[in-house]
Amino acid sequence: MEADKIPKFSSKDEEINFWKALYVKYKANYQEAHDELLEFQEGSRELEAELEAQLGQTEHCLKDLQTDNLRLKNDVEMLKERLEQQYSQSYKQISVLEDDLVQTRSIKEQLHKYVRELEQSNDDLERAKRATIVSLENFEQRLNQAIERNAFLESELDEKESLLESVQRLKDEARDLRQELAVRERQADVSRTSGSNSPDHDDVKMDSASLCSPALPLSKGLSTSNSPLTPSARISALNIVSDLLRKVGVLEAKLAACRNLAKEQHAKKTYALDNGNILNANSSAYSQSLHITYLDKG
Repeated sequence: MEADKIPKFSSKDEEINFWKALYVKYKANYQEAHDELLEFQEGSRELEAELEAQLGQTEHCLKDLQTDNLRLKNDVEMLKERLEQQYSQSYKQISVLEDDLVQTRSIKEQLHKYVRELEQSNDDLERAKRATIVSLENFEQRLNQAIERNAFLESELDEKESLLESVQRLKDEARDLRQELAVRERQADVSRTSGSNSPDHDDVKMDSASLCSPALPLSKGLSTSNSPLTPSARISALNIVSDLLRKVGVLEAKLAACRNLAKEQHAKKTYALDNGNILNANSSAYSQSLHITYLDKG
């Protein structure tokens, strides 16, 4: 206690009482502080024990957590390795898929190009087919016309055969008529030179009759009786023969033209068939070449 707080005593008893009261007060404070100290020590021991227990638990938990942390670190490392492997595999797969995609796109473009070429070749073949059909129709029409013409010409040929027979018969009759005419001319000459000699004249008549006798049966087709033909009848017969010969020449010309036309039609038909076969062969070869080209590109 400070000196200025100590009061001044009037007597010894008052000072003693003062110091006794102060002693009692400090003793009570000491006792109270001692009790608090003991209580604090007891609480400290309990708290220390509790903290030690908590510390043991905390250390045990720390060990467990460290173990878990180490295990998790190992797991993280393994997961990282797996992730890296998966990433590398995924990258390789993506690269392979990208290459496949590029190849697929190129194949798709080639297929589109091949389809366009096939469509174009199909259009060309359809146009060629239509042109071939039109040409075949025209050829069939011409062939039918040629068949009709051939039938007509065959009928004319039959008629020609009959006319040739008639012409041959008429030629024979004309030859006989010429012989008869020559005999009669010689007979007239003889009659003019020997008009006064009747026996010779009768001999000449007999000779002329014997020469004319073979020609009389052949001239029955042109004369209605056994009497000799007049000069006008002979001229008419010769004109008929010349007309028949002219008709025969015309028929022979028509027959030659018909044969030439038939040959041309046959040649055209053969050429059309050859062109059709060549066109089909070229189209098949072209499509096969396109397919082979596509396979080579693929």
